Amino acid sequence: MKIIRTLALMSCAVLLNSGCKKFLDINDDPNNPLTVKESLMLSPVEVATASQVMGGASNSNTHIVSYWMQHLSLNQQAPNLESYFFTNVDANSAWDGVLYTTIFQNLQVMMQQATAAKRYQYVAIGKTLFAYNLAVTTDLWGNIPYSEAFCMPEITKPKYDSQESVYKVIGALLDSAIYYMDLTPNKVAPGGDDYIYNGDMDQWKKMVYTLKARYALRLTKAPGHTAAKQADEALAALAKGYGSNDDNAFVAYPGTGNASNPWYYVTGEASGGIVLGQSFVDSLKSRKDPRLPIIATKNKAGEYVGRNVNDAPVPDPEMLSFVNTFYAGAGSKLYLLTYSEALFLKAEATFIKQGAAAAEPIYKAAIAAHMSVLGVLPGAQQAYIAARPALTAANALEQIISEKYIANFLSPEAYNDWRRTGYPQLKPYTGSTAKGIPRRWLYPATEELTNPQPDQKATINDRVWWDTNN
Repeated sequence: MKIIRTLALMSCAVLLNSGCKKFLDINDDPNNPLTVKESLMLSPVEVATASQVMGGASNSNTHIVSYWMQHLSLNQQAPNLESYFFTNVDANSAWDGVLYTTIFQNLQVMMQQATAAKRYQYVAIGKTLFAYNLAVTTDLWGNIPYSEAFCMPEITKPKYDSQESVYKVIGALLDSAIYYMDLTPNKVAPGGDDYIYNGDMDQWKKMVYTLKARYALRLTKAPGHTAAKQADEALAALAKGYGSNDDNAFVAYPGTGNASNPWYYVTGEASGGIVLGQSFVDSLKSRKDPRLPIIATKNKAGEYVGRNVNDAPVPDPEMLSFVNTFYAGAGSKLYLLTYSEALFLKAEATFIKQGAAAAEPIYKAAIAAHMSVLGVLPGAQQAYIAARPALTAANALEQIISEKYIANFLSPEAYNDWRRTGYPQLKPYTGSTAKGIPRRWLYPATEELTNPQPDQKATINDRVWWDTNN
């Protein structure tokens, strides 16, 4: 079963530095072990990826982009994170406390150790998770340390690699993951320690191919790339990717003690007034979207009301809608990658290559796939989909991305799609010195202090390499 037994495993994350050299011979004294089993490293990394990267636990702040995308709103007086008051200190925990330590360092150790022991399934999963989180990192910051990032103590101030080169690394990692998946399995293999697929390598392979499609379309407007070529790559990968909702990658939470979905804590009553954004709620209401009561709670007056980013705080937060239990229940699943996203990717790629008419049935299937996960009844699904405007050359991209924005509720992918396509069209907060919704994150204050680099001059108004949308 894909259920976390306890989030206490987070405390077992091995914050080791792998270095750029091969491991030295180890002392086999069982009373003083110098290595940790791969099974004890994999689980905490998966939990960190779900809880702290995708779930935006308070010690990572990655949920900030959900404010900027107006999925969420912060019912507090500006300036605050929602109104683009974002400092270098705000970026510290995600970079230092999660991505480069808990995730990348542990995966480096796990993969090197598993490679030496020919435990190829662990290598394959490790490369997949490394690529997944590396994409999150470069999409937030652009140029980042990679080639010299794990070379301590030889290199203490690693250079920043270009985002273009990092994306090549992401592709290579995913290709390498597939290679290791096809090697003879080792008897020592992931099972219950793999909270995502319980060691099922066929499922992991589908995830890899779906990720390849995600990252191919990320570069539709990147310098030196064409939409047609990226669409071809995406379609080729999707042919081997997810085929139904049974393939969805998620981490399930028991909802007891510390083992609760992170959004349960992030959006809870003690979270500082995190509610739903008005533009998001209003878009669902205007469509008569049957997902609204599943995603949102009613306010104390029995209505669905989101908060506008430019409004003053509401004295009584109970007059606003909160995230409902499907996404923010203590025992809710947290989705990392879904079949509905795969279908939206396919719809967009098909539109690029074959036009709106060919993309329309795939686009409709994508909406249905998300609704099915949420438990929307078939009749309500059909009525909603039938009411959607037919795709045309003029509206297809906007319709596809706007529906994908709903299906990717609370996911950083909504932010990536918005930067890449300009959809959905959002009205930014107007009282900030920022030039509209931020295009990227600032580099962490700790990184500026310990590893000063020219790249750190970037502001939140600057664009990452692939973000050329006007």
